[in-house]
Amino acid sequence: MTSVATTAGADAVGRRGAALVVLCFVQFMLVLDDNVVSVALPSMRDDLGFGAAGLAWVVNAYFLAFGGLLLLFGRMADLLGRRRVFLTGVALFGAASLVCGLAQEPWQLVAGRFVQGAGSAMASPAALALIALLFPGSAERARAFGIWGGIAALGGTTGLVISGALTGLASWRWIFLINLPVALAAVVLLPRLVPESRAGRAARLDVPGAVLGTGALVALVYGLLRAGESSWGDATAAGPLVLAVVLAVAFVAVEARAAEPLVPLSFLSFRFRAVANGATLLFSAAMYAMAFLLMVHLQTVLGYRPLAAGLAYLPYGAGILAGMWLSSRAVARLGMRPALVMSFLITAAGLLLLSGVAPDDGYASGVLPGMLVTSIGCGLSLPALTVAALTGTTEENAGLGSAVLSSVQQIGGAVGVAMLVALATRRRDGLTVEGSQYAATEGFSFALVVAAVLVALGAAVIAALLGRARPPEGTPDV
Repeated sequence: MTSVATTAGADAVGRRGAALVVLCFVQFMLVLDDNVVSVALPSMRDDLGFGAAGLAWVVNAYFLAFGGLLLLFGRMADLLGRRRVFLTGVALFGAASLVCGLAQEPWQLVAGRFVQGAGSAMASPAALALIALLFPGSAERARAFGIWGGIAALGGTTGLVISGALTGLASWRWIFLINLPVALAAVVLLPRLVPESRAGRAARLDVPGAVLGTGALVALVYGLLRAGESSWGDATAAGPLVLAVVLAVAFVAVEARAAEPLVPLSFLSFRFRAVANGATLLFSAAMYAMAFLLMVHLQTVLGYRPLAAGLAYLPYGAGILAGMWLSSRAVARLGMRPALVMSFLITAAGLLLLSGVAPDDGYASGVLPGMLVTSIGCGLSLPALTVAALTGTTEENAGLGSAVLSSVQQIGGAVGVAMLVALATRRRDGLTVEGSQYAATEGFSFALVVAAVLVALGAAVIAALLGRARPPEGTPDV
């Protein structure tokens, strides 16, 4: 009897490990598509005849659908089944990737990217919720999130390298077509590894809340994207942002009166998660902006070619993996609050180092030190932030918690890129000294100093508030 129980337990652990591998590879694919198109945009423009304005929507269509639909699909995963929503999202993402890879007209590629974003919005929070439920213990959950985050980081850092290699050696179409075998493998394997899970009690989807919440997120993401392209005062940016505020106020009013709200206000007001999500907002704003500004700086000021710039990011991925390996150990030894404060301060120090990169600096002496310090701090932060933001989630709301976290990351990233790129541009254009490289470097440095301040502010928020927020039993001490 004991040997049978032991074998059954080993099989269950093996299935959980295999399920984590499948979920991580899907996340790798999804994150890869966040970045993979950037190097290939000129080739897409030449092959399909994009105009300057239309080309930007190859990127924007994905983020608009992804950021706008996360909350809706995260709640649907709780109500309809997380495995079902995950598999539907992966299948939709794979089909859209095929459409993108075979596109013959600009509108076909943009439409395919929008559907890719919708599929990603279904799959990503459902996958994160499945991991949270597969690994309920705080220590094993932290390790699982560390692996998850490490694979995601590899997707983000290798996307530029893969895009450059495929575009240069074959065709830009292959950056989409390589998604097909991953999607197919996930659809075939995951039902054998993970049982279905959904909220324990029957509930209806809050349609008014879904319409208002999704509308507010779509308007917010669209307004931020427009602000990044033009300016904050432009009517095409200000109008959607005002609309987002109006819809958000209406959303809160409706949710306060709904019998079965899409997002219970008690869920959002749970202090431990609220502090973690607030810190994530600041952290994401800084890190998304840093990645964008550094890639532009490497190519336009330091003179790196696209593939070389992508390869220059590989140590960043290695640093994140090292930080994530240390993260669970730091939380176990120091507690969550000290570990997060330390990791945020390390990240801020790395951003300050990067802000000092001069046009004549070499890679090893100028770029690499700041990149490594930033990446280690980032790797230390991400798993602990994820654990904190999903603290207290259950069978009833794991998908919602994952969707809120993902939405906060996307909105923070969009705000950071729009705000810090605008600050860098204004600083550059305000300089009257000769030499465009000097002016561009000053703008880059100023924006990264602001990014470091945002991360330091996040550390202050965690130090001041997270210790006063009581986590449920079983969460690492703060």
